[in-house]
Amino acid sequence: MEPLKHECGVAMIRLRKPLEYFQEKYGSWSFGLNKMYLLMEKQHNRGQEGAGLACVKLEANPGEEYLFRERALGSNAITEIFDSINKDFSQIPPELLRDAEYAKKCIPFAGELYMGHLRYSTTGKSGISFVHPFLRRNNWRAKNLSMCGNFNMTNVDEVFSHITSLGQHPRKYADTYIMLEQMGHRLDREVERLFGEAQKRGLQGMDITHYIEDNIELVNVLTSAAPIWDGGYVLCGITGSGESFALRDPWGIRTAFYYIDDEIMLVASERPVIQTALGVDTDKISELKPGEAILSNKRGEVRIVQVLEPKGNNSCSFERIYFSRGSDIDIYQERKKLGRTLVSPILKAVGYDVDNTVISFIPNTAEVAFYGMLEGLDNYLNRQKIKQIETLGPNPRHDDILNILSRRIRSEKVALKDIKLRTFIAEGNTRNDMAAHVYDITYGSLRPYADKLVVIDDSIVRGTTLRQSIIKILDRLHPTKIVIVSSSPQVRFPDYYGIDMSSLDQFIAFKAAIELLKERKMEEVYHEVYRKSKAQLSLPKEEMKNYVKEIYAPFTDEEVAKKITELLTPDDVNADIEIVYQSLDGLHECCPNHTGDWYFSGDYPTPGGVKLVNQVFIEYYEKNLAKA
Repeated sequence: MEPLKHECGVAMIRLRKPLEYFQEKYGSWSFGLNKMYLLMEKQHNRGQEGAGLACVKLEANPGEEYLFRERALGSNAITEIFDSINKDFSQIPPELLRDAEYAKKCIPFAGELYMGHLRYSTTGKSGISFVHPFLRRNNWRAKNLSMCGNFNMTNVDEVFSHITSLGQHPRKYADTYIMLEQMGHRLDREVERLFGEAQKRGLQGMDITHYIEDNIELVNVLTSAAPIWDGGYVLCGITGSGESFALRDPWGIRTAFYYIDDEIMLVASERPVIQTALGVDTDKISELKPGEAILSNKRGEVRIVQVLEPKGNNSCSFERIYFSRGSDIDIYQERKKLGRTLVSPILKAVGYDVDNTVISFIPNTAEVAFYGMLEGLDNYLNRQKIKQIETLGPNPRHDDILNILSRRIRSEKVALKDIKLRTFIAEGNTRNDMAAHVYDITYGSLRPYADKLVVIDDSIVRGTTLRQSIIKILDRLHPTKIVIVSSSPQVRFPDYYGIDMSSLDQFIAFKAAIELLKERKMEEVYHEVYRKSKAQLSLPKEEMKNYVKEIYAPFTDEEVAKKITELLTPDDVNADIEIVYQSLDGLHECCPNHTGDWYFSGDYPTPGGVKLVNQVFIEYYEKNLAKA
């Protein structure tokens, strides 16, 4: 309903055979480039603010370019990138374009190693200079480093202080750039270590270069750089000499999947995109475990290494609820189960009056949960039908049986996501009125003044679209009651690991809890949370506690949901409104292998998350104190 922004999507390909092999077997040396386009396009949902692609050619001669990068901004960035690459092909005669040896020597992006990125900013920083992959150049091929990631670090300040204490002088204060400089520094040290070894062996000239490139260990770079990082990440990198890595955070917050055979190695943020790109079955694809890295060297040898000690499985549950494509076999079933789990509170909300209730969903990401909700309600109605038939006795009348069997759960596509209306020329209330028409309804889908309406969404974060648009539009159908269902629990806490939810005052659940404290004359709880939070500012982040939880502690989930309903119900709506949320237990039942729920529970997996929620509450309190 209110799109969350998520950072980001990654893709990596390492061809393990020469380009000539792919030309002969598949009819094109651009096999890897074509697969990279598929991996990026199929992950378009993960980043529509920009995209970037890097490529390394192996075996380039001195004086020849071997590391290429193309980036673009906007929702059409992927198309722009590959159009730009294809323009280089258009001037080449067809016979040369089919020549893999010529392509390897003369055509940009005709390489063996590719790394792609889809960007959604969670920092508010925009512009081409913030689009991944980032690139660090050097005249030594092995010291060239390009990096991208699906991540957000909670302790960029610590990493910055660390590298400046070593004498580095970064030109930008941006997380990816700072990590690039940190990793680049460690890569320099690794190359210099091998340079010293080569000299001791009596090697000279290009023999030293070949020795370095044949023996470089990116594991040494990662193990010396990564331990200081606090956050959720899948970080990818490639070097100018043909090494690559993808590292998952030790808490398992962000996800990464990989596939390896004798021809190719692929990495992507989501499993189905690899399945689609290669046409392989689910069981052929593996997931990087917390703290694991997948690495390939110049020779195309691939290995999995435990770089960081695992610190539990806190895989982001929002990946399952919302961000990842629902075409994944497990995610599809989990989202359906999220819908089924809500059947009991839905029935209670409509007074078990299924004959006079229409169910629907808010496009488009809640559609799978809707099917699960529909299944659950069908099962409920079937049980009711069996009981009714059993009361008819041994010789039931045909019409009685027909009447019972004809009962149906009524589902309609009530809400429609309309075109993106242009509001740039409107101001003030006019702009708000235009924005309120992003959604439309199917007129005639309900019986006016007779039916109740249940609509399911994947999450309710701010609630502004609900209040300003959705509820008002649904009310035009004249239902007697509107039940808004969230397939996820109440979002109560900020996220600091990659989702665009970093402040407290944007959460309708937090606003509801504050209102309840005021109504019940419990403001002292609010002030005490501030005092406790302020008192621990001098503590190491590892010793801090999330006292913001105490804002919610006096109230049940139902009490908070009721207050949310009051806050989001427009004054000019005639239908009764009720908002029903998934429970935290229900979420864990449906997504048992993805227990990261800090935005719902406040249980941050890393000390950095606790430190930042502490800071943001203090800022919120002091800002509101100043207003008062």
